[in-house]
Amino acid sequence: MRIVNFSDARNNLRAVIDQVVEDADVTVIARRDAQDAVVMSFDHYSSLMETVHLLGSPANAAHLARSIAQARAGKAQPRELIEPAAGE
Repeated sequence: MRIVNFSDARNNLRAVIDQVVEDADVTVIARRDAQDAVVMSFDHYSSLMETVHLLGSPANAAHLARSIAQARAGKAQPRELIEPAAGE
């Protein structure tokens, strides 16, 4: 995580955005008299939102935790993915 002051971020916005996309990291924009903000890539944001959604339901979170525990215990089995037919 990088921290950049507001003036530097404004003057170098393209570089700030390019860096968060390339590094898959976040940059904090520090402001003197206001709350700080965070810049992140859309992919990073989407991943976080998907995680929030998946863990938002207690039942789903418990199911995921059980599945992870089974995988770590060596109880998971690899499976072939079914490829959709062309045009679907």
